[in-house]
Amino acid sequence: MGLQPNSLRVLLIGNGGREHAIAWKLSQSPLVESIIVVPGNGGTATCAKTTNETSVSAEDFPALLDLARKNNINFVVPGPEAPLVAGAVDFFEDAGIKCFGPSKDAAFMEGSKTFSKDFMKKHSIPTAAYENFSDYDKASRYLDSVNHDVVIKASGLAAGKGVIIPTTKEEAQQALKDIMQNKEFGSAGDEVVIEEFLTGDELSILTFSDGYSIKSLPPAQDHKRIGEGDTGLNTGGMGCYAPTNIATPELIAQIDRDIIQPTIDGMRKDEMPFKGVLFTGLMITSSGPKVLEYNVRFGDPETQTVLPLLSDDTDLAKIMLACSKGHLDSVSIKIKNEYSTTVVVAAGGYPESYAKGNEITVQTPPAGVNIFHAGTKLVGNQLQTAGGRVIAASATASESLRAAVDKAYEGVKHIKFKDMYYRKDIAHRAFNPTKDTKEALTYAQAGVSIDAGNQLVERIRTAVRSTRRPGADAEIGGFGGEVDLSKAGYTSNAPIMVGAIDGVGTKLMIAQATSNHRTVGIDLVAMNVNDLVVQGAEPLMFLDYFGCSKLNSEVAAQFVESVATGCREARCALVGGETAEMPGMYSEDDYDAAGAAIGAMLHENRLPRLDAMQPGDVLLGLASSGVHSNGFSLVRRILARENLPYSAPAPWNPSSTVGDSLLTPTRIYVRSVLKALPQLKGLAHITGGGLTENVPRMLPGRLAASIDVRAWELPAVFKWLKKAGNVQASEMARTFNTGVGMVAVVSAGDVDAVTQTLRGEGETVYTIGKLVERAEGGEGCVLEGLESW
Repeated sequence: MGLQPNSLRVLLIGNGGREHAIAWKLSQSPLVESIIVVPGNGGTATCAKTTNETSVSAEDFPALLDLARKNNINFVVPGPEAPLVAGAVDFFEDAGIKCFGPSKDAAFMEGSKTFSKDFMKKHSIPTAAYENFSDYDKASRYLDSVNHDVVIKASGLAAGKGVIIPTTKEEAQQALKDIMQNKEFGSAGDEVVIEEFLTGDELSILTFSDGYSIKSLPPAQDHKRIGEGDTGLNTGGMGCYAPTNIATPELIAQIDRDIIQPTIDGMRKDEMPFKGVLFTGLMITSSGPKVLEYNVRFGDPETQTVLPLLSDDTDLAKIMLACSKGHLDSVSIKIKNEYSTTVVVAAGGYPESYAKGNEITVQTPPAGVNIFHAGTKLVGNQLQTAGGRVIAASATASESLRAAVDKAYEGVKHIKFKDMYYRKDIAHRAFNPTKDTKEALTYAQAGVSIDAGNQLVERIRTAVRSTRRPGADAEIGGFGGEVDLSKAGYTSNAPIMVGAIDGVGTKLMIAQATSNHRTVGIDLVAMNVNDLVVQGAEPLMFLDYFGCSKLNSEVAAQFVESVATGCREARCALVGGETAEMPGMYSEDDYDAAGAAIGAMLHENRLPRLDAMQPGDVLLGLASSGVHSNGFSLVRRILARENLPYSAPAPWNPSSTVGDSLLTPTRIYVRSVLKALPQLKGLAHITGGGLTENVPRMLPGRLAASIDVRAWELPAVFKWLKKAGNVQASEMARTFNTGVGMVAVVSAGDVDAVTQTLRGEGETVYTIGKLVERAEGGEGCVLEGLESW
């Protein structure tokens, strides 16, 4: 049965801007009769249905219970983290009063950062690499031993200020000393977490949960630093905006799927089910979202930003009750199609020493602007400052984020007190055209998961092995498959047959969009014969497949003619193919294509020569002709976001159109590589997965490739893609060929001869690195100089 109107009498614990925003939204609920806030602030004192109670301490649970019983309170909402971690929910529910918030056990997720990090590790929730320390000397030695930037966190509650981001080892050591020895954050610093410093863009997500279901509010972005341009000391938060431009629907779905739902499921399985609102702080890195921290309550100032985005008919009281009673999936949460911004106004000197007791005047703000109080109090009829973060102006607008920001600053003009301070650049990351303000696109966000492909290979490996026969080991994961005819019952000196199969991928969509089918057939051949030659094989024949819903003879003819062009370049015969017309299979004039190349090699030419490889061997890179045939899902997404049509001049090459430039065919390396084959120890064709994934495929487990990407200049097309897509350098190296389409391993003494041979065949050759010993569990390809991109 549903609750009757005016049936809820709420006790709200806290005195910040968060609590004012909660009271503001709860007061709009027809279910709520009254709200008592302990101790409250100058804003809650004048909020509808709301009264402050200052005679009782927010930390004195028995006194709060007496207050609740005297006022017939039947629902308690602890706002800050301290009462939750202290067990407020358990205390009141044991007394028979329902609460919104997690149990003491579940609240420990915020109460101990070491606990939360270990929880993430246990449940495979993406987060930064870390170590926990309760011994100062061990922590200090660890800081000296690492070469990457770090973040140092006091493990316990530190009012949102126990996170230090040092820029030097000296700063790191001083921060560690301040936390653990000088007790800057009291007992919260008895234990610290030292974790890897992640780069990317931060997001904050507030998620309602009943222990099973989740419903998230729009992702917001906080501004922690006191100074403009994100400089100066950390604060509790100087402003916020939502939604953010980096939070695409795909990213939000990924966060819910890979982080938030596994968190809620993991807490339930660990016998500490989470009910309430979970704050998840995230860093959106080049390898995907990673958790920075969990808070077990509404964030501040995120709450002041996102609650105004709830539709007028979305009832916060009903949501809170559903969380506490375990039926969140029965409640509808609607979000306005608007933007929201909060600008926090602080006392001069904050976050260090600041004055209290200054008089505040607040004029009636414009429509669409809310003034949320934090560090304020009423003394008689006079409003005074009573904290560091004093008050905030929050505004919503349907037109744009810029409109919401402008309205929030207009609201600030209606606030006056001595030495007031506020940042004038809230939401600057959304407007400033730099890599930090643009969504950092990845191949995975474009719909292609290299990791999922690798997982598929591992899953089907057993099934593939079951097809073994004499002469064929049926192992997958290399560039091509082999059959040794001498072991398959043929003559002892018979060659090894090698096969490769591949397609062109979504590059075909550009050919179809531009009606230019004269080069993608070359790509098809190149993708296959390059995979053959890295095995040491000479391509002998090729077969193609062309599938469509309605055959267009002209398109098909252009495609096959381009296949023939590629075969002539690779010196292999186009011996057959299949044209399949399947009505309804494809959209309109779309088509798909695949091909298979068959080659042969002598036993002595078989690559890679794993036993011959040794540390010090040199890596030579052969230049690519462009993007080749991988990464086009990401390319197309970047073009779409930049509103750049295929017919436009290419920004990286104004003498060509975007479409024609991108359709530059994949380079075929067959002739040059076969000429140098006797002196090569290994070859890697740089396709999907880039240098990072492909180079290790030719190496033994004992060796790794050390590559300096400064050895060649990143081609103009990749520079543009990186900048326009805000693609991290590591993601570029894992998605595109980045200017190197083939990598060879040669002895140091053969470098000059091999280079001369390859250049004689028209190749551009770079010396890009060397082989080194691989540490146990280490990466197979280590890229240096990525910052130069």
